[in-house]
Amino acid sequence: MNVNVRSMCRFLLPLLLVAGRSGFSKIEPWIKPYERARLADPIMSLDMNPVSSAYMQHVYEAREGSRGAEGSAGGGCGCN
Repeated sequence: MNVNVRSMCRFLLPLLLVAGRSGFSKIEPWIKPYERARLADPIMSLDMNPVSSAYMQHVYEAREGSRGAEGSAGGGCGCN
């Protein structure tokens, strides 16, 4: 049992030291500023139909406006 603990400590100690050291490293963005335009492309969105989703979001906000579900101003009638 004692040999198992030592062998496990030999493996875990360097692993913990490397993991702890990585927490102090400088965070650098891996996406360059000139590559960000590709990510802003509409084809990269998760929504299949953005026009329909925007309309449904507007309807939802109008219906829930009196309760403040989405934080938009206006009443429940949709007349903002």
